[in-house]
Amino acid sequence: MEDQRIVKIGCASGFWGDTNTAAFQLVHLSDIDYLVFDYLSEITMSIMAKAMMTDPNHGYALDFVSRVMTPLLKKISDKKIKVISNAGGVNPLACRDALQKVIEAQGLDLKIAVVLGDDLLSQQAELQKQNIKEMFSGEDFPAHLASCNAYLGAIPIRDALDQGADIVITGRVVDSAVVLAPLLHEYQWAIDDYDKLAQGSLAGHIIECGAQCTGGNFTDWRLVKGFDNMGFPIVEVKADASFIVTKPNATGGLVTTATVAEQIVYEIGDPQTYLLPDVTADFSQVKLEQIAEDRVLVTGAKGRVPTQQYKVSATYPDGYRVLVSFLIAGREAPEKGQVIADAILTKCERVLALRSVPPFSEKSVEILGIESTYGAHAIHTQSREVVVKIAVKHPLKEACMFFASEIAQASTGMAPALAGIVGGRPKASPVIKLFSFLVDKSKLNVEIDINGQRQKVVIPQGLADQSLDLHTTGEVAQFTGQEIEVPLIEIAHARSGDKGNHSNIGVIARKAEYLPWIRANLTEQNVANYMQHVLNPETSQVHRYEIAGFNALNFLLENALGGGGIASLRIDPQGKALAQQLLDMPVKIPASLKPS
Repeated sequence: MEDQRIVKIGCASGFWGDTNTAAFQLVHLSDIDYLVFDYLSEITMSIMAKAMMTDPNHGYALDFVSRVMTPLLKKISDKKIKVISNAGGVNPLACRDALQKVIEAQGLDLKIAVVLGDDLLSQQAELQKQNIKEMFSGEDFPAHLASCNAYLGAIPIRDALDQGADIVITGRVVDSAVVLAPLLHEYQWAIDDYDKLAQGSLAGHIIECGAQCTGGNFTDWRLVKGFDNMGFPIVEVKADASFIVTKPNATGGLVTTATVAEQIVYEIGDPQTYLLPDVTADFSQVKLEQIAEDRVLVTGAKGRVPTQQYKVSATYPDGYRVLVSFLIAGREAPEKGQVIADAILTKCERVLALRSVPPFSEKSVEILGIESTYGAHAIHTQSREVVVKIAVKHPLKEACMFFASEIAQASTGMAPALAGIVGGRPKASPVIKLFSFLVDKSKLNVEIDINGQRQKVVIPQGLADQSLDLHTTGEVAQFTGQEIEVPLIEIAHARSGDKGNHSNIGVIARKAEYLPWIRANLTEQNVANYMQHVLNPETSQVHRYEIAGFNALNFLLENALGGGGIASLRIDPQGKALAQQLLDMPVKIPASLKPS
């Protein structure tokens, strides 16, 4: 007899620093079976690694234990909700120990399992000898790493649940694994039932960023009510792997096919080859159906065998950076700001040269308030108040501190109306760069730890060759010269995200009939030309992919973020605003298709 159950999974965190109120909301206002948290990014891993160097009991998301779980444990226990979180960071055993103390202090009986094996930092000397190159840039392996973690999959979490764990704490796992794992456990899906694994991974991908699928960051943001009480996402998954995306009743936000579509395109490259440790997923034929208010049915993900390798994200120190912002007011504010910025940088580099110190390795000046992030597409280029943001990098911390000390003089000795340094005098901080590479799954010793007892996890080896040319292009409209021009936002939604130094912009047609015209207007070359202000002229390329299932295109912009993450000096190092810029691009459509 077919399994009629529905497994309900709520996600209470999209990143380290997300609201601590989300877990309370999901525990008290819904009937979820599982509560999952995603805390980790590459930057977070390096911050946690640094914290652990200072204190061996740190290196995990401290607030997961103190602010989130401690007040909720009794209710979680009463409602028999199971918890899965990658809050363990680089020190999952310390996270377990801290949580265990709280459980015992509250007199509860909850079994914690820890997933181990992702942390490769102790192997860096061995890795150093293997002539490993960075998988995107080709750079040599760094001399000193701050963190080094493989992205594990769902199988060890599933094994922990199979062993009766109530709470599973992991280090680095792919974000979607915390959702796929309970589905593998509950429904006992075969590990080679790849279509189900792809659907389960898609459920995880949709809710992994918290409220980003329930109206957060949505193009049509005016339709979203209740930003002060955003509903966090829940997936209701059946045994056949179809699922509904929703949120708790009486909360803010919005769950529509459009909000869900925007999250599906977030931070992906080729939607037909979304590489995960447990499955190579194909999201290109996914169908979205609005079945009720704030309820969207998702079907159609396909899967095939995964690769033989894990992706590893290492971080390493690469000098220092300092960033300062200050307000300039009055007439000709942009020009005054530029003159002041140039003068400060020129003076600093002249003094450094006199001291036989090399110049800054990287400099960035952005005048905010005149649409400088839009490049040549800026419309409003004059303002009587602007914020000047200057950032520099240097191998020596002292050079950055000297720059920081020279800002204040501009308030009395340069152009008028420098009205205040934002946040006070700046401080130098380490630059942490990302180094990504691949490692064979067979080289890792993945284990689960329950009450100090270690159990090895068996991981299927996968397939080396993933080269399938699946790509096709749908209908492309033909221009006749009779078209009218409208901004892209009139016929499409869009969402942008980041992976290291690459950005992606997913563009979703508001109606199926707009898609051929979006294809005709948004060629790879046209998008590259329009977004050239963020692209590296030597190394950047733009790739376009099709997501026919919900009338979307995905654009991958290589090397578009100035280094990405904490290595970038830009005001938008993660490309969060790039979709908004592309939505202003003029596109040509027939007058008959103009939205009313």
